[in-house]
Amino acid sequence: MDRFHELRVFVAVADNGGFARAATVLHSSPPAVTRSIASLEARLGVRLFERTTRSLHLTEPGVKFIEDARRLLADLEVAEQEVAGQSKVASGNLTITASLTFGRSMLQPIVLDFIDANPRINVSMLLFDRVVDLIDEGFDLAIRIANLPDSSLISKHVGDVRRMLVASPGYLSKRGSPGTPDDLKLHAMISQTALMPNRELRYFKAGKPARIALPVRLEINDAHACIEAAERGKGITIALSYMVTAALREGRLIPVLNELMPPPVPVNFIYAQRHSVAPKIRAFIDFAAPRLRAALS
Repeated sequence: MDRFHELRVFVAVADNGGFARAATVLHSSPPAVTRSIASLEARLGVRLFERTTRSLHLTEPGVKFIEDARRLLADLEVAEQEVAGQSKVASGNLTITASLTFGRSMLQPIVLDFIDANPRINVSMLLFDRVVDLIDEGFDLAIRIANLPDSSLISKHVGDVRRMLVASPGYLSKRGSPGTPDDLKLHAMISQTALMPNRELRYFKAGKPARIALPVRLEINDAHACIEAAERGKGITIALSYMVTAALREGRLIPVLNELMPPPVPVNFIYAQRHSVAPKIRAFIDFAAPRLRAALS
């Protein structure tokens, strides 16, 4: 039996959570899918799935093997395109993930322009406020705002963001501008929960990390809602720089204690390491990187 076919069946069963659903996706039959998995397990000498009458999930060897299977299939796709003379033709389905706020405000406009410029590429953009496992969850590309740990993934730096405290000119004219973090205790603080965990502000004092607990007048788990409240003069909020670029430029918000905020954090594209990068991934990076760089600058 074709080993690559067995890998395709294995990935399809894992992705679709069952033999019957995988058979539908593969335009095959459940018995044929069952035979492929049985043949693969027999050749490897391990069980890849735990099966019950109600559920199916990967075993520990299956979890380890799925990453290699995805990589092999992706490399095969690229190799076939190159042999067929399509190495310069970007086509297919491109799956991208980013955080919810960054995806909405920064990535979506670029994706819309990209699909206009690349009619042979379809894009799935899935936004999560959690760290996505690029390999296990089947994504081609992710955007991460973080100092990245060492890994087998490839990264491309496209800019930086930093935390900022901001308030409206009207609020600061009435309440005054704080000169120190302690002064913030006398102000109406609007806390964005992800950026002020436990209602603590993280800042730098004499070049060293510090934190201060602050009384919070309003707490919201959505960055845009916090920023809107600040623009309406309800207090001082914390945001990432890309979220308030337009408001700062137009004078709707003013930075507060900017010199005490933590250092910038890099923004990176990340994707799986392969012998050669799929044309669709290369096309998106080449298109999006300069646009993101300009927006984040």
